Amino acid sequence: MKILIVDDEEVSLSSVKRILKWHGIKSVEICDSGSEAIRRIRRENFDVVLLDLLMPEVDGMQVLESTKPYCPGTEFIILTAVDDIPTTVKAMRQGAYDYLVKPVDNELLILSIERAYERKGLLAGLSVNASCQAADIPQAFSDTLTQNTQMKALISYAQVMARSGNPVLITGESGTGKELMARGIHRAGPAPDGPFVAVNVSAIPATMFESQFFGHVKGAFTGADGPHHGFFKQADSGTLFLDEIGELPIGLQSKLLRVLEDKTFTPLGAGHPVHVDVRLISATNKELDRACQEGNFRIDLLYRLKSAYICLPALRERRNDVPLLAAHFLQTACVRHNKNISGFSPEAMNVLAGRDYTGNIRELSQIVENAVLLAEGPVILPVHLGDNPPMDSQPSLSSRSLCTLKENDAAHVMFVLHSTGGNRREAARILGITLRQLQRKLAETKGDS
Repeated sequence: MKILIVDDEEVSLSSVKRILKWHGIKSVEICDSGSEAIRRIRRENFDVVLLDLLMPEVDGMQVLESTKPYCPGTEFIILTAVDDIPTTVKAMRQGAYDYLVKPVDNELLILSIERAYERKGLLAGLSVNASCQAADIPQAFSDTLTQNTQMKALISYAQVMARSGNPVLITGESGTGKELMARGIHRAGPAPDGPFVAVNVSAIPATMFESQFFGHVKGAFTGADGPHHGFFKQADSGTLFLDEIGELPIGLQSKLLRVLEDKTFTPLGAGHPVHVDVRLISATNKELDRACQEGNFRIDLLYRLKSAYICLPALRERRNDVPLLAAHFLQTACVRHNKNISGFSPEAMNVLAGRDYTGNIRELSQIVENAVLLAEGPVILPVHLGDNPPMDSQPSLSSRSLCTLKENDAAHVMFVLHSTGGNRREAARILGITLRQLQRKLAETKGDS
């Protein structure tokens, strides 16, 4: 059994760790901050996490919300001095196994840990049975992050089709991850160690198509000062990925069809054909069937490209992947910009989950990137996602409702905390109180809600 204790008070950390050691639990680690806890829980495999609620900057509830969806096999037991029903209910809804009020009876703590560990084992057994019905994502497609049933089915199909070495056509809206799927097919195919050459067809000048695809010899045309290996030669013994295949000129489509059929082509200016062994994967966001009807795409080429056909769903059709993808983009953006942001507030995640994403995964990535640049505190808030309420929507002094002094104080505390981007230390400084006092006020606010 591997346990992590999360508490900002050194006395509590050492006390609980000593109790666990005395009861024979040897693998016990400690952590004194919420942000560090999030990183460790996501990175390491803990069986049980003992989690304090009242911590500076990132509290225990934020840790639970930021980790439980991505670490379902880890059981959380809340240890806190806050004894109120609303907080207990919220913690349980977020996935906590138990809620214990400090000072915790030693025997009760050990009993709760043992039962949580038994529950973990039971759920693991159920998960093993479920895996017999739905296979895990193959290693070749590990770059495609998903927990969506439809996406997993498509990946399983792609895994099977990849082994044949035949052409594959991938369709889907812009930003749905077509190149990632193509790279997965390459890795799962018969030549995973061969080159993977990705080409954006729409970015090639019309006059350069033939030279870029098939290459040329020295002196083939004005400016050809030396020989050039085209895309097909570069991808020999590997995979050629043609993105935006619908932009390929009709005149070049017949030559592409010939390469697919004969595995040969003749570079510009050459006197003899060149043989290559290339697996072709193409992608488009266009309706190629309609392009064939309009005479802009050869139907015989389309049939060759569609030896295997994969249509990727839009992100709005796989909303359960938004938290997973957002967490991934957050991590990479934090590394890139040297930021220390632990996760998203529940409100911010609700904003992300509710969007339609016309730009799909690419749009989500950019939104998270911008949020990381804007955020100054430890978590991403809705304001960092471009969802600022208009100024005239803010309540004026005259429009405020009558309330008690306690209610007014609580509202002001929340206003200052929101204005600092969730930075509790800065909020406490502005309010003229200690960090611990701020934590108590926030706990009282939750209890009154």
